[in-house]
Amino acid sequence: MNTDNKTILTRANEFVTNGDNEGFLNFCTDDVIWEFVGDRTLEGKEAVREYMKANYIEPPQFNVEQLIAEGEMVTAIGTIRMKNESGAMVNYAYCDVWRFRDGKMASLKAFVVGVD
Repeated sequence: MNTDNKTILTRANEFVTNGDNEGFLNFCTDDVIWEFVGDRTLEGKEAVREYMKANYIEPPQFNVEQLIAEGEMVTAIGTIRMKNESGAMVNYAYCDVWRFRDGKMASLKAFVVGVD
């Protein structure tokens, strides 16, 4: 199960980096929750879809440094590079903690910090 969830997350993220947000969303439950610690919480696939549409102006560039899986949880640690509203590239370090349910991503707790 752990390896399967890691594979699911890796495949889902490939859709994001290729600009296919709908392909990514196919890997999520309809009631998915994304919590950006210290910022906001998105509830449901439609809220995530709108967030991605507004914030992934160009597909983000991920560098996953480590994937750790146990039970229904997968933690991804790495960096992400994406454009902000003014078109400037911004670098972030992140730790995403995903919970899976029935082979789909059901929740995300994201710790994201801007870096130079």
